[in-house]
Amino acid sequence: MSAIKVLGIESSCDECSAAVVLHDAGSMAVLGQSTYSQTGIHEPYGGVVPEIASRNHLETINHMIAGALSRANLRPEEVDVLAVTNRPGLVGALLVGVSAAKAMAYALGKPLVPVHHLEGHIAGVFLENKTAAAAPYPMLIAVISGGHTNTYVSHGPPELWPLDFLRKSLVGRSRDDAAGEAFDKSGKTLGLAYPAGRLIDAMAREGNAGAFAFPRALPQKDVLDFSFSGLKTAVALTAQKLRESGTLQNHMLDLCASIQEAIVDSLLAKIYLAARTRKCRSLAVVGGVAANSRMRNRLMDEWSRQGFEIPPLFPAPEYCTDNAAMIAAAGGIRFLQGQGLSGRALLELGAMANPEV
Repeated sequence: MSAIKVLGIESSCDECSAAVVLHDAGSMAVLGQSTYSQTGIHEPYGGVVPEIASRNHLETINHMIAGALSRANLRPEEVDVLAVTNRPGLVGALLVGVSAAKAMAYALGKPLVPVHHLEGHIAGVFLENKTAAAAPYPMLIAVISGGHTNTYVSHGPPELWPLDFLRKSLVGRSRDDAAGEAFDKSGKTLGLAYPAGRLIDAMAREGNAGAFAFPRALPQKDVLDFSFSGLKTAVALTAQKLRESGTLQNHMLDLCASIQEAIVDSLLAKIYLAARTRKCRSLAVVGGVAANSRMRNRLMDEWSRQGFEIPPLFPAPEYCTDNAAMIAAAGGIRFLQGQGLSGRALLELGAMANPEV
């Protein structure tokens, strides 16, 4: 098939994004992207407020679509396929993107591909990344974001993924909080602004990571799952004691460094274990937490010592957090597998907050 231009739409949480990605002979190039982050809107509440998120998506989505098309120098009718996140996420936020995509696809007579948000994150590592395109398999894929901490084993490139790839390939998942939630909830306990992950990352560079002994859960060598609820509790108890003694601010940098090291230790222990036991030859790390500098630096330093052929793969920073380019990437892959919707199936497409995978 000749090259196709895919317009992707992402509105699963607090980023409203649209992007155009060109799929051509197995490569994927971003022609244009426009994203609005609601971080400043939700910061006073210490987390995402679903109703506010949905209303803001309504206000911004048309502007994001127009911006992405303008940056790609395309008219709407020049797009070949539309793709939209329809699961999982905040259902009200998802419905805004799904409704916009359905209306546009129907009006233009274009096929529409529903995309699982986590498949989008995984596809993002292949955007404009020649190293990822040539990586050896099996590949361990770690999806580490605000809402998910999962590991998957892929035995081939995305164009060969089965439709139930996420279910069949899953080897480990968080049993409670995700890593991103551990960062944000710990930060909230310390009185840091939302979202706290970036703040903890920055402050940790000035602190002593060994100052506080926070737990690393599930140390068993035969368990590939993650757990961060115990860490969250330990941070809360420690912060309470320091606050009562009036010394919390004095220890803030050390607390951030110790929290981050506990999260990174837990992540890397299970990533290395999964890679060894599943005989993986490469590693991809995607999602918002993939941008954490401590985890990136340690992986780059330690991965080669584990005996692997190539360095760990990461998406470009702009494709780590929620974005539409990754949705257009995954949507194009699925369209080339024959998954585009039209007619009645297009009109009946819905949004699912927490589907089975």
